[in-house]
Amino acid sequence: MLPTYRPNVRRRKKTLGFRAKMKTAGGRKTLARRRAKGRWHLIPE
Repeated sequence: MLPTYRPNVRRRKKTLGFRAKMKTAGGRKTLARRRAKGRWHLIPE
């Protein structure tokens, strides 16, 4: 059986990166929420 999590930097950046978040209204809301909360990191490292 294959592992369910196969890390890939490009795929991760493309789906969870800052620019990916800025593309959609929901992503922008997420960033706004995290800014309002005072998160040090807006997106996962």
